[in-house]
Order: sequence, then C-alpha cells, then structure tokens
Amino acid sequence: MPNIKSAKKRVKVIEKKTLRNNMIKSGYKSAVKKFESAVEAGNKEEAKTLFSDATRKIDQACSKGVIAKNTAARKKSSLSKKLNAANA
Repeated sequence: MPNIKSAKKRVKVIEKKTLRNNMIKSGYKSAVKKFESAVEAGNKEEAKTLFSDATRKIDQACSKGVIAKNTAARKKSSLSKKLNAANA
C-alpha cells in the first residue's frame, strides 16, 4: 500500500477508472454476443438492429480509450462479414 498522499489518491482514481473501463468493455461484449446469437438463430431483421447497436458500443469503447482504434475496426469488420454472410 502507498504511504504518500498523492499515491493513495492515484490508487483511488485508478480503481474508479478500472470499474468504468470494465463497464464499457462488458457493454460492448454483451452487444456483440447478442448480435452473434441473432445471426446463429437466423433472425435477419433483429441481427441488423443488433449490428448497429454493437458497432455503436464498439465505437464508444474506442472513443473512451478502452480498446484501440484498429481493434475496434477489426471487430466491426468481422461483425459486418457475419451479417453479410447471414443475408446472402
């Protein structure tokens, strides 16, 4: 444990930021799982709406710095490939 006052504050701040990052990460992972389950079930209309929701969550996570820009692009690309394969 830190002894210096500023170091104690940093620990508290980091804990808050970690919780926030985990919430954002969990949100986009849940959105991706919902989308993938809709694609598996063959619900094309539901998959389209869930796709836009998932990409929005991924973009939010990217803008907040939870995931990197290229990671976000890669994830969105793989989701769009799954959606196009389901519609074809």
